[in-house]
Amino acid sequence: MNNLIEIQRKIIPQAIELMEKRYAILRQISISQPIGRRMLSATLDLSERTTRTEIDFLKEQGLINIAVSGMTITDEGKEVLEELELVMGEVMGISELESKLKEKLGIKFVAISKNVNDTKEGIVKGVAKVAADYLLKTLNHSDIIAIAGGTTMREVALGISKAEGFEDVIVLPTRGSVGLDIDIQANSIAALLAKNLGAKVEFLYVPDELDGNARETLMSVPDIKNTLKHLKISNKILFSVGRADVMSKRRGMSEEGQRILKNKKAVGEAFGYYFDKDGDIVMKVNTVGIDIDMYKNSKNAIAVFAGNDKVDSFLALYKLNKNISLITDEASAKEMLTKVTTTEF
Repeated sequence: MNNLIEIQRKIIPQAIELMEKRYAILRQISISQPIGRRMLSATLDLSERTTRTEIDFLKEQGLINIAVSGMTITDEGKEVLEELELVMGEVMGISELESKLKEKLGIKFVAISKNVNDTKEGIVKGVAKVAADYLLKTLNHSDIIAIAGGTTMREVALGISKAEGFEDVIVLPTRGSVGLDIDIQANSIAALLAKNLGAKVEFLYVPDELDGNARETLMSVPDIKNTLKHLKISNKILFSVGRADVMSKRRGMSEEGQRILKNKKAVGEAFGYYFDKDGDIVMKVNTVGIDIDMYKNSKNAIAVFAGNDKVDSFLALYKLNKNISLITDEASAKEMLTKVTTTEF
């Protein structure tokens, strides 16, 4: 494959360029469907004339549909895109990057979203779609999935097309409620993922930080006890990582608490635990749901994040469990590889 690509680059470089362009268009339609022509043109920084020409070609090939609401990818288009992913991984050097990063980190699996759209939203959607596809490929019919909250996790759930055959799968939130935005709370995302999978869902309607008698009372409610029981035996934990400073503010931590985190050089947060760059826990917040021991013992933890501002957070957390799969974007992957190669972490 590599030899053929190199020959094409030398003999017919325009063929590679055209394939990259059509791949980017097809992939963007898959991620953002339904999407209008002008939005697609602006997102990929293509002229409207070029966009129109390529859209007409893809439509003639039966790879996309065009409607008033926008363009969508066909079943045949999905198959072609899936095959293209493998080819483009070689063309764009992503496959080699995935292999190197997996080896350096010593983890279970690495998948990298190719950089065909530099906008923050586009990068997040691209990573989420890769994660959604990976989840579908690795999902067993009786799995129990624990999914965290957050914008990226919501995009992962949205990235799942209506699936069949997962009626016995159970989807759970990793924790109780965090913040005021209902759409990105773990309960809401678990419901969305379960709906798109055609799976069962259980909820954890408990405020994330709860102490004393109120906590004990809620923990004894049968539905909550059942959810917590299933969390302990979940087959997959799907989560993102957060920066310590950002997450502490989102949770409404006191200024004193934030100062302590800064003094202890906390870089990342997950599951209510704050870590320094060595992976040592520097602070724990009372939470109901997945705890750090469950994460450490998980055989199928899937970390999904976009944006190199979270690289340090992941490099702190992954050391606690090497049975982890990583889904991230190209720029973040390159930064991670540089840091682990130069032994900064």
